[in-house]
Amino acid sequence: MQPRWSTTGSLLAGAAAALGASACCAGPLLLVVLGVGGAWSSRLAALRAFQPLFITASIAFFAMAFHRLYARARRCPEGEACSVPSMRHRQRVVFWVVVPAALALMSFPLYAPLFY
Repeated sequence: MQPRWSTTGSLLAGAAAALGASACCAGPLLLVVLGVGGAWSSRLAALRAFQPLFITASIAFFAMAFHRLYARARRCPEGEACSVPSMRHRQRVVFWVVVPAALALMSFPLYAPLFY
């Protein structure tokens, strides 16, 4: 039986929440840099009120992924094949690539004034 939230699902949900947390500040800047008009992208600033919720969700999902990757002991149920160790290693590598990028996105409002 598949767990309700797999490790990959937790990583994807955490990354999506980090994007939501930075949409108010990094979104308009990124759209202007890409050449998309900035007039309508300023409406993304309305998401600033939801930023603490996105940050909390992102941290919770990353904590869940960390727990599944490192803290929980994996036992192979009798009669079932265990997951391949190389898959776990790849998930750990992806975890340590995604988390710093997500932290940079979530902290963007702190250093955004340096770019404007």
